[in-house]
Amino acid sequence: MSTAAPETAPTQMALEESKHLQKTLGRFDIVFLVVAAVVSIEVLGQVAGYGGETFTWTLVLTVLFLVPYALIFAETGGAFTEEGGVYTWVRQAFGRFAGAIAAMLTWVTQPVWVGGTSAFIAVETWSAYVAPIDHGSFWDYGFKLIFIWVTVASAIVSLKHGKWLPTLGALLKVAFLAFFLVVTVIYGVQHGFQGLTASYFAPTLTGFLGLTPLLLFSFLGFESGNSAAGEMKNPGRDVPVSIARSAGIAAASYLLPILAILLVVPVEKIQGISGLFEAVATVFSIFGDGAGTMLTISAIVFIFVLMSQGGAWMIISDRMQAMAAADGSFFGGFFGKIHPGLGTPVRVNTMSGIVGTVFMLAAMVFVNGQAGALFQVVLTICISTFLMSYLFAIPAAISLRKKFPDVHRPYRVPVNNVVWKLFGVICTAWIALGTWVAIFPGTLEALFGVEYPFADIWGVDQGTFSVFTLSTLGVIVLIGVAGYLLGRRLRQPTEAIAVVGERVTAG
Repeated sequence: MSTAAPETAPTQMALEESKHLQKTLGRFDIVFLVVAAVVSIEVLGQVAGYGGETFTWTLVLTVLFLVPYALIFAETGGAFTEEGGVYTWVRQAFGRFAGAIAAMLTWVTQPVWVGGTSAFIAVETWSAYVAPIDHGSFWDYGFKLIFIWVTVASAIVSLKHGKWLPTLGALLKVAFLAFFLVVTVIYGVQHGFQGLTASYFAPTLTGFLGLTPLLLFSFLGFESGNSAAGEMKNPGRDVPVSIARSAGIAAASYLLPILAILLVVPVEKIQGISGLFEAVATVFSIFGDGAGTMLTISAIVFIFVLMSQGGAWMIISDRMQAMAAADGSFFGGFFGKIHPGLGTPVRVNTMSGIVGTVFMLAAMVFVNGQAGALFQVVLTICISTFLMSYLFAIPAAISLRKKFPDVHRPYRVPVNNVVWKLFGVICTAWIALGTWVAIFPGTLEALFGVEYPFADIWGVDQGTFSVFTLSTLGVIVLIGVAGYLLGRRLRQPTEAIAVVGERVTAG
């Protein structure tokens, strides 16, 4: 048993609000909640646009990032199972202020991504493959609003019901990818594959710098289920296994479809979502006259998968932010209330819906020209803060092994502390690289003499990009600081808090 100092212990409000949580998540639920959140099939076409080296770099990051990262959080997630996940780990490792900033960086990504990106991808997919929707029309706005608020509703309802949106989405996601792979093999047997040689997969510095942030973003989040650890039936037993299984599913869900896309679609035709559906349309030609119907069904499944992914992240990240609020780290506790009947953070859920709606409306207004380019810069950096949050999360997880050596670990990575720290250094180095590339794109390319047409890519010059990027980050951090300062009244000295293995109790 270890006793946490007041600065790293939960507040009385956090302990009280945790009593409203409902334990409904079993191992099956955790695995598919994480798969729904983490595996991003919409990114497959985008990354595959780099050609054969996409497969190479995905394989490299699987071995040199995903494996040590998953091991770190399998141990940490099974041992420290307080509701709030990463927020509580950073708080226990580095103090409440660091936890407040980490939580803010994690949470803000999700509603901005749902409202500013996913809702638009969903409408574009529907319009291209199901039925046309004119941009700016009543149906365009209506579709996007429904998309956003269905994801919010799945987080508001009790978890025993809300968990089924991400669970069904995850199952459909895996089924969609498996079906695509089977059809690709049949297509290849009938029509032949692209002639790929070993040199086609050769890695380049351009691909490395371009793909790293995208792939890292796609591999992050396996520990996110711990945000709802207080609602798990047996987190100490189930979290390590769930992380291992979901990480394995994710690796296969990226490596195999990327290879399949490269085998059937010429690289020059691969661009974003259209690249993915170009591959799907190509292989679905084996269905003859039924190909159009199959493509329409696939588009509807894809849209539902996107919605379930948004719902999963709303469920996960909103709980983290709610516990940060109840713990005196986000605006005085108003957002820390857990609904006594539903067992969900309704106030944070509603805030997420409002933020998502605001970004959707802004994206509708700032479409073209300089204003549109600047908004995309702001949108991109808001989404990239999720990556930055791991500059806190990974060092915190490494620190907890040394800081709380006596806490029972149902799963312990079978390495000594030197190798454990090495895992942390490797993973943090990858995150630091991805963060730098996200905030200062083109700088490493310039350093190594790689061409990077900045204005063509971003629509603004590098100086303007940097001003808006750093200003946006500054605003996000200032909101986090303000939230922490205004939560001071909740952070009054409390009784000693005992951290006992898998739970946190008042002493």
